[in-house]
Amino acid sequence: MARATSGLVGRSQIAPRIPVFDKSDRIDGTWSRADFEWYAENDQYICPEGQAFKQFRRNYSDPNRGPTGQGRTKYRALKLTCQACPSRMQCCPNADARSITREEHEDARQVARDIAKTRQYAISMRLRKMVEMLFAHLKRNRGLRRLRLRGPCDAKDEFLLAVTAQNFRKLAKNFPAPQQMRKA
Repeated sequence: MARATSGLVGRSQIAPRIPVFDKSDRIDGTWSRADFEWYAENDQYICPEGQAFKQFRRNYSDPNRGPTGQGRTKYRALKLTCQACPSRMQCCPNADARSITREEHEDARQVARDIAKTRQYAISMRLRKMVEMLFAHLKRNRGLRRLRLRGPCDAKDEFLLAVTAQNFRKLAKNFPAPQQMRKA
């Protein structure tokens, strides 16, 4: 079963410029998930030694993802294949067979990882940081943790007033204070 790129990434021209928290890299020197090739048309992983990983379990339950653990599929190599493999110590030194989990939206995550390697991503992250600092200042220093007025129009007006006050504050910082004339 081939999976299409999920959500807005596949249906529109929206490029996800968000950091992807990826914990698949290994620090003990064993192969990470990136070392295995993914073939969507066969719905399987291929290890660097050429062995195929078949789908072992769908909707693999994960206590961190809620009661259903939805959105994960587990792929696993055969135990006999891993036992006879010459690269076993690089692949799965502490287990009988290697298994890999794949997120439901892994294709979209890969698109975001690829975008994160570009120069435009670095520029957009710098711009995003400036904007988020302004929002953080509004929340922390100006008491805009929540809007007091209800309804979309009133909320828009309240936020517009807060942003206007913030812009006046920035404008006042840029202009020097008028100098007092001193008599000699």
